[in-house]
Amino acid sequence: MSTIKQTPTTRIHLWDLPLRIFHWSLVAAVTTAIITAKIGGDWMELHGKAGLAIIGLLAFRLTWGVVGSTHARFLNFAPTPSRIRDYLKGKWQGVGHNPLGALSVFALLGLLAAQALTGLFSNDDIAFNGPLFVLVDKDLSDRLTSWHHQLSNLLLILIGLHVVAVFFYLLVKKNNLVKPMVTGWKEVKSAEPPARPATHGSFAGLLSSVVIAVLAVVGANSAGLADHAPAAATVVKTTPAW
Repeated sequence: MSTIKQTPTTRIHLWDLPLRIFHWSLVAAVTTAIITAKIGGDWMELHGKAGLAIIGLLAFRLTWGVVGSTHARFLNFAPTPSRIRDYLKGKWQGVGHNPLGALSVFALLGLLAAQALTGLFSNDDIAFNGPLFVLVDKDLSDRLTSWHHQLSNLLLILIGLHVVAVFFYLLVKKNNLVKPMVTGWKEVKSAEPPARPATHGSFAGLLSSVVIAVLAVVGANSAGLADHAPAAATVVKTTPAW
């Protein structure tokens, strides 16, 4: 009686905790931004706060993509032509983002950045203005608002494709992409050379990423805070009657 030989697997640490917190925080912020934009009205204030959160999260990811752990670094999974060619030929070997997945990651990050930046200068002609609305004239703000709305449609398409890809890998390729992003660990096939687990990013790198994220949010919101600051009391000097 023949037996099916199973390929041995090994468990490696793939996604670090800061990256996982970033990922699910971004999911929450983007979901909030989409829902509040659809509702409108008084919910636009929360929409603006979600946009600022996205700005901070993107700033964190861009920094962590340089100083973070192994598989979080952009250079480690950048979709170069050779990597894409190897992947299409079935020769690519890796445990993080595959080249096509990397294209999706860069596209989403770039589109979210454009969406958030245009939102900073936008207005709804009623009661909501982006925090940097005061820095541009109304015509430019209207154009940026139009781009913001158009980009939102493209963003929904990319998010939909991303979700479809996750289910495709789960149901067809039997590769659960969500679980490692929750636990940080992934079961991979043992091979030569063995899969490389993630090395931890430094505390200094994490601290700098957080500081840059905070500065990005403060900088994006500073003009709005100044615009809504209470006016200074006017001191009226009077000349005595005598």
